[in-house]
Amino acid sequence: MNASDSACLTLAPVLPNPDRPSWSGAVWIGEVWLDAVESADRASAHSGTPAQCLLQNAEGFSRARLLVRDRQRAVGFVDIAVTDGQVAFTELRDQVGAQRQCAARPALASAARPSARSAHVTVVLCTRDRTALLKSAVASVLAAEHPDFDVLIIDNAPRSDATREFVTSLADSRVRLITEPVPGLSRARNTGLLAATGDIVAFVDDDVVVDRDWLSVLVKGFGYGDSVGCVSGMVPAGELRTPAQAYFENRAGWTESAEVRIFEWSQAPHDVPLYPFEVRYYGTGANFAVDRQVALSLGGFDERLGAGTRVSGGEDIDMFFRILRSGRQLVREPAAIAWHRHRATVDDLRAQTRGYGLGLGAWLAKLASDPAMAFLALKTVVRRRPALVRHLRSTARRAAPSITVRSDLPSDIGNGTWRFIAAGAWVYLVAAWRNRLRRASG
Repeated sequence: MNASDSACLTLAPVLPNPDRPSWSGAVWIGEVWLDAVESADRASAHSGTPAQCLLQNAEGFSRARLLVRDRQRAVGFVDIAVTDGQVAFTELRDQVGAQRQCAARPALASAARPSARSAHVTVVLCTRDRTALLKSAVASVLAAEHPDFDVLIIDNAPRSDATREFVTSLADSRVRLITEPVPGLSRARNTGLLAATGDIVAFVDDDVVVDRDWLSVLVKGFGYGDSVGCVSGMVPAGELRTPAQAYFENRAGWTESAEVRIFEWSQAPHDVPLYPFEVRYYGTGANFAVDRQVALSLGGFDERLGAGTRVSGGEDIDMFFRILRSGRQLVREPAAIAWHRHRATVDDLRAQTRGYGLGLGAWLAKLASDPAMAFLALKTVVRRRPALVRHLRSTARRAAPSITVRSDLPSDIGNGTWRFIAAGAWVYLVAAWRNRLRRASG
């Protein structure tokens, strides 16, 4: 390759899709490496040829969102206009440079204990009748660069043999299948936790595609502290082709920061005023790993929570919270990346939003049922009232559609959050009351 050729960057989408998007606000999603930008800039200066940045399959996209990478580190995102399948290289270079200056290189990764890097891991994927999505997820996991792992697929109350047939067709000794007949994500995750052979158990959803370095980075996070019980990764949108996907990405806030964080129960971060109850900082259930013995010692996942139950969610934040409360550390490592396929339609978005609200409400009710946690929550709210007000206002702003999607979504798309939270709390409390009655009469 000559100097002129090397001044041209060509980027591929993280989730290839040959179809042109129908929404005019669609955003092209990809990655760019710091050294590649620097190399193209040097080649341009040497040859006198303007540098270019071409995007594959970019027809119909008006903007690009690029994750800036530096070896095994996520630096941050840049947002750039797309014109004729390209982004302006000078703008890309300047935005990448600004991201690099803002992001200090963490010392944690280099200090991670070698034993953590080489640990045997079981990757658990829970699925139900979504074989098309599962195939992409499994292929990406099997391509992960980690020396020692196996994959356990939990087929949860399936209505067909499609998943079993797919796993059989893989003919890969690293992959096992277990059918869990009782529906419920927590039930399926507990089945995987019990059957896992690894000291570390990583959980990913069946609608993600993981980065090649995902597992090695996730595992390395267990060496960032003396008592790490959980490491969560980043879950950015792998595609933003519809207004529903763009709305969810903004509302979820899963990619707000590329900073590595270590949380401990006894050390409240200064920038998390409602700690330890602001669970959005901890990660999401689509991409995390636990110390198997720690999770088992806590009783596994609460089977009253999660998809497939009446409250539809909350099992992930409940596990994060209980691990912290047990005295273990929780690490958030954004460089462990699982690209997520957000729900593409308004109906699916409504169902997902409802499920998240119900799950959060159920988890809050669980806390309220614990006198010690109820007292701590009350004390936190009283002491941090201004922070609570800011948090509620921020939640309301997130629920409101942004200008970008406002005209393309129903006007009530952000409504109902508090109603769903209240409903989830009610369902959980009623179920707990009935369980107590059964035990008392039994």
